[in-house]
Amino acid sequence: MNRITLTFERLQADGKKAFVAYVAAGDPDYHRSLEILKGLADAGADILELGLPFSDPLADGIVNQMAAERALKSGMSTARALDLIRDFRKTHETPLVLFTYLNPVFAYGYENFQRDAAEAGADGILLLDLPPDEAEQSSGFANNSDLLQIRLIAPNTPSDRAKMLATKAQGFIYALSRTGVTGAHGAPSAHIGALVAELKKHARVPVCVGFGISTAEQAREVAMAADGVIVGSALVKQVELHASEPHPVNAVVAFARDLIAAVHAV
Repeated sequence: MNRITLTFERLQADGKKAFVAYVAAGDPDYHRSLEILKGLADAGADILELGLPFSDPLADGIVNQMAAERALKSGMSTARALDLIRDFRKTHETPLVLFTYLNPVFAYGYENFQRDAAEAGADGILLLDLPPDEAEQSSGFANNSDLLQIRLIAPNTPSDRAKMLATKAQGFIYALSRTGVTGAHGAPSAHIGALVAELKKHARVPVCVGFGISTAEQAREVAMAADGVIVGSALVKQVELHASEPHPVNAVVAFARDLIAAVHAV
């Protein structure tokens, strides 16, 4: 069974919510990025989202855009990101979701990418700019059961489409707490509870919420309504602030611990 599914089954049996941590592959460089992944897993992150650096990340705010730029300048590539996963898997079994735009996958080759990503140890993939309708028409995406297809659902997604996405979702649903680009510049919406409740009417998988979550208090509030809390830009900002240090993992983990504790305490 997929690590994502097993993790949510364990959490639900224990009455706990999931903490999902996003970082960019290769930020600030390969070896320190690997340290950060391991550090977050050791600190209690239940699922890791690993962003594939891309030169034109239109759905990302400035924090994640700069992370992608740092990673690309350090020599990170799609193939190296898969190497990063392989190295992580030598010591850790924490579920890992690849967070990417379509271009790097297209350049690598759809079927080759999914095969190699699954063999490297990835458990799921979230393609930001590929509509699920189109993904279903590609055998490269539709026929790979080893890599779960995670779906985004926004607050302004039409109800019929949100129902369709929730019904077909795999692994977990990434529900956006608000519209806009990624970043901790705006607090989560006050309507998260209603959004999650509506999705759970149709979903067969857990519903996690992300976008704009940067404090333990916000994480706790979201965890009360959702099955999991996703934190990205706030963690990536810690990498940025400490990128000149030998071990930015220390600051990232110190920041993450309060949020992880808040989510797990709900």
